[in-house]
Amino acid sequence: MENKSHALAAGSFVLLLIALLIAMATWLTRDSSAQRVYEISSTEAVTGLQPQAGVRYKGVSVGRVTSIALDPQTRGNVLVRIAVSDNAPIGSSTFASLGFQGVTGLAFVQLDDSGEVGAPLPTSKAQVARIPMRAGLVSRLSAQGGKLLTQLEEASVRVNALLAPERQQAMQDALNNLSQAAAGLSRLTLHADQVLTGSGPQGSANLPRVAAQAEATLQGLQATAERLKDSSEVVRNSAAEFKRVSVRMNEPGGTLEKIARSTDALASASANFNTSLLPRLNRSSDEATRALRQFGRVAEGLAEQPQSLLLGRTGAAPGPGETGFVPPTAP
Repeated sequence: MENKSHALAAGSFVLLLIALLIAMATWLTRDSSAQRVYEISSTEAVTGLQPQAGVRYKGVSVGRVTSIALDPQTRGNVLVRIAVSDNAPIGSSTFASLGFQGVTGLAFVQLDDSGEVGAPLPTSKAQVARIPMRAGLVSRLSAQGGKLLTQLEEASVRVNALLAPERQQAMQDALNNLSQAAAGLSRLTLHADQVLTGSGPQGSANLPRVAAQAEATLQGLQATAERLKDSSEVVRNSAAEFKRVSVRMNEPGGTLEKIARSTDALASASANFNTSLLPRLNRSSDEATRALRQFGRVAEGLAEQPQSLLLGRTGAAPGPGETGFVPPTAP
């Protein structure tokens, strides 16, 4: 019985000591500063993030993660609630991302902003404000991992195709062609050196001969330039004379003005001709035409009855059905 009482006392002491240690740890780790509560809704997995994980603003610890659960408002999202210090500059331009601590794999919430000075983001326990979540470095690498592997595979296929035996032979041929081109360039350089120094074989071009020919050509060009200068003087004089003639023609009472007055007089005479003389000529032509027609009829009557010139014009013979008509007799 006594042993049981000692064991009970020892157990009670141990439990009391554990309770004291827990209370002391809670008291030591408590945060007495004022805190604000925010929520983060993430479409990506939050692997490695645990409650009581740190919350950092540009690397500075400003709070803790209080809870992690599924978002009841958006199906498939993860809702992370954080408590941050009242001194943290959380504004409308602030966003969150998931960071990792070294090689331990432990995650924390990293807060940052776009550099714009936005208005403070108000929040309360009754209506908790939400901070947008952006993909972190690890998430972006995971998303791009498939593309990187595909590109790496394509690059390896191209390298293998480049190192194929037939391609190696083509590269060897290209190197041989390059060597031949270098040899040809060396010969061309030697020939150019001989041309410049005049040390080439007899009859080959050399620089002194080329210089002499160039000098002769320049002298010919100079003589041509002198002749062109004389011609330009003649052209300049002709242009001046033409300018004087043009001034005389354009001055008041000049040739152009006289031509203009003559043109106006000719136009006036033409208008008078069209308005007065031409109608008279048309009437005279019509009367002459009628007289010619009458003369033609008189000539036709004389040709048919010449006696009408002395006896006068007789009446026409009666026709069929008229009085005095005599039918012609058959021959």
